[in-house]
Amino acid sequence: MSYDDGMKVRREVLGDAHVDRAAPDDFTRDFQEFITRYAWGEIWTRPGLDRRTRSAVTLTALIARGHWDELGLHVAAARRNGLSEDEIGEVILQTAVYCGVPAANHAFAVARRVLKEDV
Repeated sequence: MSYDDGMKVRREVLGDAHVDRAAPDDFTRDFQEFITRYAWGEIWTRPGLDRRTRSAVTLTALIARGHWDELGLHVAAARRNGLSEDEIGEVILQTAVYCGVPAANHAFAVARRVLKEDV
């Protein structure tokens, strides 16, 4: 896949507003091109998982690592990819067992904030 394929998927999943805010400058250009080409162009475009499943996996990974800003972004992306609020809650509840109750507690707070904004 190409950079253009990655940018198309990135915009579909994260939304134009986020992608435009993350527009590269001289300092971040190489990194932004890398993640667009690799994460979005090579991984998110693979046929093995649909976007709903990729979103659920991504939410879990972000919770496990405590990447709260990215989690908020991907909660909104999960909604865009077809996960319901209840399904997002189930993903977070599942993480309580494997990632810990404090992580899930924080994830619920992040998700609640994002989901209220998304209404």
